[in-house]
Amino acid sequence: MTSAREARPRIGVAGATGYAGAELVGLLVDHPAVELAQVSSRTHAGQAHREACRGSNCELTLRAELDATELDVVVSALPALEAAALAPAWLGAGALLIDVSGDFRLRDPLLYRRWYGADHPFPELLEDAVLAVPELCPKGSGARVLALPGCFSTTTILACGPAARSHLVDADVVVDGKTGISGAGRGAGEAYLFSELDESVLAYAVGGHRHQPEMAQALSELAGEEVAVTFVPHLVPMTRGISVTCYLRPRQGVSRERLVEVYQSAYRDSPFVHLVDQPAPTKLASRTNHCFIHLALQGPRLVVSAVLDNLGRGAAGQAVQVLNWRLGLAPAAGIGRAPQWP
Repeated sequence: MTSAREARPRIGVAGATGYAGAELVGLLVDHPAVELAQVSSRTHAGQAHREACRGSNCELTLRAELDATELDVVVSALPALEAAALAPAWLGAGALLIDVSGDFRLRDPLLYRRWYGADHPFPELLEDAVLAVPELCPKGSGARVLALPGCFSTTTILACGPAARSHLVDADVVVDGKTGISGAGRGAGEAYLFSELDESVLAYAVGGHRHQPEMAQALSELAGEEVAVTFVPHLVPMTRGISVTCYLRPRQGVSRERLVEVYQSAYRDSPFVHLVDQPAPTKLASRTNHCFIHLALQGPRLVVSAVLDNLGRGAAGQAVQVLNWRLGLAPAAGIGRAPQWP
């Protein structure tokens, strides 16, 4: 790589016209320390990004495929199974990969087949991929594949990670989750019509959601023991937002004051994770990369509630945060409020 490229890394966004991809472009186009060099979309190839996405101020023309030989980093917001197929070419060209989809979150290829319904095309890449949560992940500075947890997973890992890592709770977590409609993406079908969702709340994937094994894997690694996770998501009639309420059992003698001390220590240096005195509404985190966490004891249970924006800290904002973390840039560089769509 030339010194010029090292000074100002060139970034390409694959899948740049979905909700997460378009939001990524909106953040990266004004990033002070990197250059947004390429954007891709097979559906809208040949159009300027600003023509394909409402509210975009990106003048780049959408390509059908990225040319990774001209990039330092590929950030992929492609659907599941697509980034995995393209990853060897991107990595072979010398680019780093930050993946927003689920293609590199699970280390066990058998788990990947179970939850994604297909064999991973390059399972050898799973071993070296890092599930990237900068506040809690001690490694990743040298990783070439950085996988973002899903939006529910991110919220749950931030909510439960400090307690699990400090061994202050039993290795069994129950998670009740709520999500806005944008989590289904721009291609959502009949079940996501306004008339189907308005004035209604729907539990779904009650038998198992693909974010559950991500939560269990991450919390187990933090705890150094197997952590069981029961997770039920619900769809609620709002555009953006994730809310989780997590139920844990503190070990004998563990006080709320001790728990608060551990969480404060975990997030003391984070510009994006905040402990709050009252449970936060999802609107507080809307269009930001911030996560708000509240701790309470109810009888024998620790109740941890957390909120964030599913397209912000749950996807695009987190991708930029991880990019900054991997490249040694200021944590909040380029992370302002998200574009106004959706």
